[in-house]
Amino acid sequence: MSAELPFAVSVEIKGVTKAATFSRLPDALAAVRTAVARLPLDDDQADFLDDLFSPHSADRIAHQLVEVGAMRVIAFIGIEPHPIYLCPDQD
Repeated sequence: MSAELPFAVSVEIKGVTKAATFSRLPDALAAVRTAVARLPLDDDQADFLDDLFSPHSADRIAHQLVEVGAMRVIAFIGIEPHPIYLCPDQD
């Protein structure tokens, strides 16, 4: 599957960023990586999320968005959960 999607992608990190919409998945993934890099995460979690949203993951995430309709993962700042959502833009 190609990382190019026939729809825009909305991303949000609850409690950290407002929802934003990107016309291209690679741009959405770059925004997530930038936001996650600014969070005070432990090294293991930071490495996991950086790998999960890496440019090399675009095909896998595109497949997830097409087949499942969303991608969700949680970043923990201390013990506080911050869900990270990616989904097709509904507009």
